[in-house]
Amino acid sequence: MLLLLLGIIVLHVTVLVLLFVSTIVSQWLVNGGQTADLWQNCTSGTGAIFQCLTSSTNEWLQSVQAMMILSVIFSVLSLFLFFCQLFTLTKGGRFYLTGIFQILAGLCVMSGAAIFTVRHTDWHEASENTSYGFAYILAWLAFPLALASGIIYVILRKRE
Repeated sequence: MLLLLLGIIVLHVTVLVLLFVSTIVSQWLVNGGQTADLWQNCTSGTGAIFQCLTSSTNEWLQSVQAMMILSVIFSVLSLFLFFCQLFTLTKGGRFYLTGIFQILAGLCVMSGAAIFTVRHTDWHEASENTSYGFAYILAWLAFPLALASGIIYVILRKRE
């Protein structure tokens, strides 16, 4: 049981790290010396100097920002609830509340990444050199892991 709990906690912390990195890092779109993310657009100048400007105020971009922030909040709340339920839940009880919040985190990150996938051409014109950055890929990677973690929490029963 201890190994199972440790594995679940490691999976949850991994999802949380992926969500934090994908939300914060400026690598959602990459085009040569330019990078763009949810918060700012950066261009590398001469030397190692970066010039960063605030991202657009498009409604779809703000919804992606909101979804990513909500996913981080739901995942943190889910981890906190897991530890609370671990010590207060009766024997045989299930971690429904923890699982629901983790599944919500997965659905929020999926919604945010899907909106970005569909609408990013409204923001930056597509070209041959434009590609998705690693933060975008981490967001899509966090989706199935958060969903799996949430389902495990729902199935999991507390034992002594």
